[in-house]
Amino acid sequence: MTEQNTGGRIPGAGSGRRRKPPSKGRRRLSVLISGAVAVLILGGAGLGYVYVKLDGNIKGVDINAQLGTERPDDVDNGSMDILVLGSDSRSGDNGAYGKDEGGARSDTAMIVHVYEGHKKASVVSIPRDTLVTRPECVDSQGGAVPGQSRAMFNTAYEVGGPACAVKTVEAMSGIRMDHYMEVDFTGFKKLIDELGGVRITTTQAIKDSKSHLDLEPGTHTLNGEQSLGLVRTRKSVGDGSDLGRIQLQQAFMKAFMNQVKSLGVFTSPTKLLDLADAATKAITPDSELDSVQELMGFAQSLAGIGSENVGMITLPVQYDPVDPNRVVPLEAKADQVWAALKADRPIPASATRDAATGKAEGVVK
Repeated sequence: MTEQNTGGRIPGAGSGRRRKPPSKGRRRLSVLISGAVAVLILGGAGLGYVYVKLDGNIKGVDINAQLGTERPDDVDNGSMDILVLGSDSRSGDNGAYGKDEGGARSDTAMIVHVYEGHKKASVVSIPRDTLVTRPECVDSQGGAVPGQSRAMFNTAYEVGGPACAVKTVEAMSGIRMDHYMEVDFTGFKKLIDELGGVRITTTQAIKDSKSHLDLEPGTHTLNGEQSLGLVRTRKSVGDGSDLGRIQLQQAFMKAFMNQVKSLGVFTSPTKLLDLADAATKAITPDSELDSVQELMGFAQSLAGIGSENVGMITLPVQYDPVDPNRVVPLEAKADQVWAALKADRPIPASATRDAATGKAEGVVK
């Protein structure tokens, strides 16, 4: 198909232990994740002379201090796990996407597992509407947040911030998160625009007034506004659930990774600086990745992972029998997922068989 110009429309936890720092000659463990794929740009740029400028863009959050020691054991088998959240704050520039109701939400949540050797990765998306048992948390101001049963997963971030989201994931999976990365709506748009857009192919029309997206079937290079619309589209694909939106997000992630990888050595230094500036403004990492030097090491070790080596699934769920607008984990199948990641093994196909999908597979390629 010819490319169309679409620019006009738009469970358990034990006492945790920290992994020993790597030896000087050892490559830093790293992970390939949605928003953090942006730091590949830093790795390709070689922008040592602008460290100070870029460091000023990065605002980290100290997850470890808030979570303390009552966490799953950090088994040092050469793998790494990171929780990536897409922040749905409706304040400031993000107000265009809805009313500011006084708090941010996490519309997108992915656990990214990088296997030993750092040549492949698995991504597990958690539907925001998943009903979970949210543990007691401490918010960023040190206040106590009570636990709740049958709480929507994305309320963990809303009521307790990043640390509560991490604690909820660790309670669900029994896996310690080595790092946390948050991606902001507005920063995401600007990064895509600096990248020159992301090329995707749709197999059917996608028209969603709420996400400001209007695409005909065919190949498109999406700008930042359209890209954000795509990853937020829900009602107009599949069965209209959050599960369908996850299918779009995962397909877009792979297209984004390929676009970043296509940056060549002949890309101008000015362009690379603009990309690095946008990338560091778009993300909020944990305090162990809150400098350009740390992000550079993180990025450089991603070089061996291509989109073809990243497996993506949705947490195995079914529609809640009590409330069909919510989903609940299929416990036996979810346990298969967590067990595989703990053991640094591929997720078996049986773990997702017969789980709810949202019926949006193949809409975006």
